Amino acid sequence: MKLRIRRYRWSDLDTLLTLHQICLAEVGLVPGDGVYYDDDFPRIQEIYLACGGDFLVGETGGRVVAMGGLKPVDSETAEVCRLRVHPDVQRRGFGEAMLSALERRAAELGFQRLRGDTTLNQGAALALYERHGWREVSRERVGALTVVYGEKRLPPVPAEM
Repeated sequence: MKLRIRRYRWSDLDTLLTLHQICLAEVGLVPGDGVYYDDDFPRIQEIYLACGGDFLVGETGGRVVAMGGLKPVDSETAEVCRLRVHPDVQRRGFGEAMLSALERRAAELGFQRLRGDTTLNQGAALALYERHGWREVSRERVGALTVVYGEKRLPPVPAEM
């Protein structure tokens, strides 16, 4: 099974919101816990695309199973947001493929550093970021959860000849 990664389309919105909710429920995150939120979904165009970031969608077998966004923080830094892989297809390298695509896209857009966060109970995400060379910069207690903040410096994009 191969993952096809493409740019977000407005018609993806409902599917992505459902994917987000399924993935967070799988790791015990629920609305109102201080970490869970989804108010950016109706505004993907504004929050991610229109301001110099991007939002990618992963499909396999004609089904959307993965996603991830790049939200600009400043001219040098973007935040990786909404990195999700449907539980039915986890452990197949799709998270790896999405994070690699987001890192490449961030470098293409001129960002030099990425930031992101996850929670301690999302062990697979923590391991993924570590494999990709991210480093933990801080932790914060939010209600019953511990949020782990990380970052990665991006290598410069080679100049085309």
